Amino acid sequence: MATKDNIWVDAAIARQLPAAVARGNRRSMREPRALQARFDAREHRICVELSNGVSMSFPPSIAQGLRSATPKDLAQIEISPQGVGLHWPAIDADLSIAGMLKGAFGSRIWMKELASRAGKSKSEAKSAAARVNGAKGGRPRKVNPV
Repeated sequence: MATKDNIWVDAAIARQLPAAVARGNRRSMREPRALQARFDAREHRICVELSNGVSMSFPPSIAQGLRSATPKDLAQIEISPQGVGLHWPAIDADLSIAGMLKGAFGSRIWMKELASRAGKSKSEAKSAAARVNGAKGGRPRKVNPV
């Protein structure tokens, strides 16, 4: 049922709509959007083509929700209607393009856990660096401010 208030709201929306559409169009021109996305089974990487000409790829193991997904599930990528995100319906996982460009492949907690695991990893290079630092006297002592 139409009321006086509804008519006023509709008129206000009609006045604001052209400016909102123009702002949205300008934003779309500035911010990269996903145009294509696919799973490369041979390289075991997610590959994304962006509207600014940039191509990026990453291993599923670094993305929240994708680590234990099957190749079949990873291949079922959907791009959001505006191109701002990727969605895997079979595993209900989502990633934002803006987040990926900033290096965030999941929530803060997920990224912190990923960094923690990386810090605990062992390699010959890491062991060699520890030996060199040890020869220099090891980790500097913490200084307590007065």
